[in-house]
Amino acid sequence: MTGIVLAYSLFPLAWLVINATKSRDGLFASFGLAFADDFALWDNIVETFTYADGIFLRWLVNTVLYVLVGAVGATFLATLAGYGLAKFDFPGKRAVFAVVIGAVAVPGTALAVPTFLMFSQMGLTNTPWSVIIPSLITPFGLYLMWTFAAEAIPDELLEAARVDGAGEFRTFFRVCLPLLAPGIVTVLLFTMVATWNNFFLPLIMLRDAQWYPLTLGLYTWNKQASTAGGEAVFHLVITGSLLTILPLLAAFLLLQRYWQSGLAAGSVKQ
Repeated sequence: MTGIVLAYSLFPLAWLVINATKSRDGLFASFGLAFADDFALWDNIVETFTYADGIFLRWLVNTVLYVLVGAVGATFLATLAGYGLAKFDFPGKRAVFAVVIGAVAVPGTALAVPTFLMFSQMGLTNTPWSVIIPSLITPFGLYLMWTFAAEAIPDELLEAARVDGAGEFRTFFRVCLPLLAPGIVTVLLFTMVATWNNFFLPLIMLRDAQWYPLTLGLYTWNKQASTAGGEAVFHLVITGSLLTILPLLAAFLLLQRYWQSGLAAGSVKQ
């Protein structure tokens, strides 16, 4: 079963890598899982970054901006809210829990149109804020940090910090934040992947190609082959798709040690 899952996961990646090495003509003149006679990976990369006045680089910068502000901001807010809900008692806490659980069950696409109408009334459509602000809210990340903080931070540790005279902000940033690192990295990875691959929200929010993320930009390149007078650049779409997933792979490889260190947190009762 593990082999089947592994093959299912690696097959699209292998196809993408192989076909990114082919020229436009070689893409259709060779078998999909076989290399063509001409190895054009570097030429495809150069053309991807220079095609249409280098718009791909602008899309890459936009995507990085959305991830840095949206995903990092969402992780920070989820950490603060999750810690507060886990370690403080207040009236209406059960109602907040019900709202968070209900929000987790609502797909993002169901909220896209109401969000568009609201942002349209506020005059924020076709701006980066129309993509960033909705990305700051992650009910699943909040729930994950809530449950993780409840297990990872002993109440006795908080009491000891308060007895020593530490305020709530100092206790959180100096004592609790290091203990929450595995959960923070986990939420960061989830929100980063969701923001990096975000497609439907930018599709309805943005009209100016200068603000497109990579997902929407590559979609327009792929769709232009079916328009009158449009140029077919499937080799650039494939190469751009390969370049798009490389930062995500790098992020997982760099952050996995923090992620793995927290997988067993709370599994052993002291």
